[in-house]
Amino acid sequence: MILAVPVIQAQYISEVLEYKPAPGQFINSIPWGQPGSASSIIGGVSGTLCLGAFGGSVVFRFEQPVDNHPDNPYGVDFTIFGNPSSDWSEPGAVWVMNDQNQNGAPDDTWYELAGSDYHFSTTIRDYVVTYTNPGNGSARDVPWTDPYGNTGWIRAHGAHTQSYYPYSDSFPQIPGEEYSLSGTMITGAVDVDHPPVLKSAGRAFGYADNRIRGIPPYTIPDNPYTPGIENSGGDAFDISWAVDKDGNYVDLEVVHFIKVQNALLHEGGWLGEVSTEITGAVDVSPDKDFTGILELVVIGDLQEEIHTSEVQMEVFVFYQGKLQTDQKVKWTISEDWAHMDENHLLTLSGTGPLTLTAALESNPLVQASVSTTILETGTSTFVQPSVVSGISIYPNPAREVIHVPGSGNATVSILDVAGKTVIQQCTGPGEVTIRISELPPGIYLVRVDQPGRSDGFKFLKE
Repeated sequence: MILAVPVIQAQYISEVLEYKPAPGQFINSIPWGQPGSASSIIGGVSGTLCLGAFGGSVVFRFEQPVDNHPDNPYGVDFTIFGNPSSDWSEPGAVWVMNDQNQNGAPDDTWYELAGSDYHFSTTIRDYVVTYTNPGNGSARDVPWTDPYGNTGWIRAHGAHTQSYYPYSDSFPQIPGEEYSLSGTMITGAVDVDHPPVLKSAGRAFGYADNRIRGIPPYTIPDNPYTPGIENSGGDAFDISWAVDKDGNYVDLEVVHFIKVQNALLHEGGWLGEVSTEITGAVDVSPDKDFTGILELVVIGDLQEEIHTSEVQMEVFVFYQGKLQTDQKVKWTISEDWAHMDENHLLTLSGTGPLTLTAALESNPLVQASVSTTILETGTSTFVQPSVVSGISIYPNPAREVIHVPGSGNATVSILDVAGKTVIQQCTGPGEVTIRISELPPGIYLVRVDQPGRSDGFKFLKE
C-alpha cells in the first residue's frame, strides 16, 4: 500500500561503457542494433537497444554510484526498463560491480543479482555459446555451439534482411569469423508450439525486459514482489540480491557499474530469436513512505501439457528477494487424482486440467499457482537412488553418455523435468549405452520399462 506519492529525485544512465551484442534480427539495423543505439538509453527510459540472442550484453553506469539503501522503496535501488508485453518477456540477467580499484573502469568482480530463477535446477551458470559468421553479408542462419556438444541456429527472419552477425566495421571488438559469449542461462517458459499465439512468461522477479512499463513518474519504482503494476512498472532491482560465484549473498554498500546480459537461448517462432531489449534505467532515492508485501513464493514452470505420472516440482520462498530455506509451503491441488509428497514430488493418476497452488505456511496470503494439462499418465515410479532391483545408471552426473546395466530387453526412455520424452531406445540383453551429449544441461528422468514392471532414476546432465 502506498502511503504517499512524493517527488523522488533520481538519476538516469550517464554512460554506456560496453555494448557487445549477440547475433540477432535487430543487430546491424537502426534503431536497435547499431553502436549508436547504446547512447539512446542515456538520460531517460525511452531508448532503443537490443542485446541480440543469449549472452549479448551492455555495461553502463549512472553519474553517481548507486547506494544499497535500506530506506529505498521496497528496498530496491534502481529500475531497468525494456519493451516486454504482458505475454512476451525476454529476460536478461543483471550484474553489478563495485569499483574497488577506483580506476573508473569495469574491471573488478561482477556479482549477479540472483533473481527468481537463479536457484532452479535448470539454470546454468558460466554457460558459453560460440556463434559463427555464416558470411554473405545478408540475413542467413547464424550457427551456434556450446561446450556440451549442443548446436543450433539464430534463424534468419523474413522481415530483416541484413546480416545478423555483428558487422566488423561497426563492432571491431567482435572477431569476424566467430566469437563466444558467456553468462547465466535460464530456461524460462517459452511456448511457440501453438501459433499464432506465442508466449514467453515473465519471471517472478530479478530480470530485465521482463515486466511491462507502468505510469509516470518513472522515478517511483514498482514492488518486485507483487505481480501487479503499482507505479513505474519495469524491473526493479535490489543490490542486496548480489551473490558471488558460489551463490553466497555478498554485502555491497554501493555499486558503480551495471551489466545486463540476455539469459535465454531460445527461438521465438515467427517473432524471431528471444532477445533482451533495454530502453533505459533510473536510480531511486530513499523514501520510507512506500510499503508493501516483501515475501514471495516462486514455483518452477510447467509445460502446458504433461505426459508422465510423476513430476518433480521446485518451489522457493523469498523475503526481500533473498532465499529463505527455513520457510515451508502448503500445497493446494485442484484435482483429487494428483498428490504432492513432502519432497514436492507430484504424483498423477488422472488426466485433464490441473492447477497447483503453494502458499506460505506462515502467511497463506502469500502464494503462487501454476497450471497445466495432464494428457496421459504412465505407471512409472521415479526414485532417488541410482540403483533399483539390479538396474542402475552411471555416470551420474554425466556429459556424453549414460550406461544402464541390467536393463536387457527393455525400453529405456529419458524424460525432461516436465515429463516430455526426449530420447527413447529399445535394448537387448546386457548393458545399454545412451548418448546424451545433445541434451541441454539439467535434471532428467530415466525410465526403464520391462514386462510387468517399470523403474526410474534421476540424473544430472552437465
